[in-house]
Amino acid sequence: MRVQLAKQLLDRQIVDVDGRLIGRVDDIAFAVDAEGFPYVDCLLTGQGALGQRIGGRIGRLLVAFADRFTDRPPVPPLRIPLAQVARVGSAVWLRCRGRDLPPSPVETFLRRHLVDRIPGAHRASG
Repeated sequence: MRVQLAKQLLDRQIVDVDGRLIGRVDDIAFAVDAEGFPYVDCLLTGQGALGQRIGGRIGRLLVAFADRFTDRPPVPPLRIPLAQVARVGSAVWLRCRGRDLPPSPVETFLRRHLVDRIPGAHRASG
């Protein structure tokens, strides 16, 4: 069976087990097994992964933007192991909760330096 990974995975929404949006599949990481056959290891998401995939001036801007808003550049992409993927359809559905995945360094930086400084930011919305 022939699978076209770019059509089946790239730019699909990633949805956790609770139906919450995690992001989009920005790139795919491959590995090679003991017999030398390549396989999909992880799905990558984040500005750095997208910027590297796009390339050129716009790609470099995306990577630079992500690196600017973090404490420890360069920003690595969020790696979601293929074992965490439950199914692929119009979206990529995960077996885990989004909060169980590592947080985005850019989101963490912006929350700490911008969002948390907004009065009332710690109150739950109704």
